[in-house]
Amino acid sequence: ENVPPEFRPDYYDLKVAQFGGIKEWGDAVLSSKDEALEFASTFAEYNRERLAPVIDSLGKEINTLMRDYMRGQMEFQPDKKFYPDANLTLRIAYGKVAGCRPCDGVAYLPVSTIEGIMEKDNPEIFDYNIPQKLRDLYRDRDFGRWESDGSVPVCFLATNHTTGGNSGSPVINADGRLIGINFDRAWDGVMSDLFYNPEICRNISLDIRYALFIIDKLANATNILEELVLVP
Repeated sequence: ENVPPEFRPDYYDLKVAQFGGIKEWGDAVLSSKDEALEFASTFAEYNRERLAPVIDSLGKEINTLMRDYMRGQMEFQPDKKFYPDANLTLRIAYGKVAGCRPCDGVAYLPVSTIEGIMEKDNPEIFDYNIPQKLRDLYRDRDFGRWESDGSVPVCFLATNHTTGGNSGSPVINADGRLIGINFDRAWDGVMSDLFYNPEICRNISLDIRYALFIIDKLANATNILEELVLVP
């Protein structure tokens, strides 16, 4: 209802009239694969043919103007150090595994374990409904070679400076070995895009041992393990 007429295809008004309202059309889309496919393909085509070219043109114009804008800033502030445009470049952050105390009475340990996974198990919540096989592995303490101090490491905190888009980045130790996969930041330090505070800014990574445990014990994908060189 809030999309201006010039930004939606004629198909939209035809369907609203056909079904007698937006809600009624929405119900039809949810209950019919044919309606849903028609809806998606029609809007995608409209976006591709009518909207995307305009957006691309404006984007190119903005990029060209941005050069003048940056040139003006550099001439106006000749002594200021401007950061380079790092888009589309390979970036490396460095730091150490470390917990933190973001506020009074709160302490984040540097490593979490499979015990935390089981503590959050809740079949009534989709994201926390743990597969039964994982419950069985935990009950039997069947951790295999991925066991560490009687448990399995799951995640670890570190002082690496990360940002949006870093999810999935490999975490390499000082010996050049893969030890984890970065996927998030601690909530207390998400302001690090603007100001990095070494006391509370922490990135969160999946411990590679937990990934291998899942591949091995839960998925039984031992063929993947055979292709890897594992170092104790």
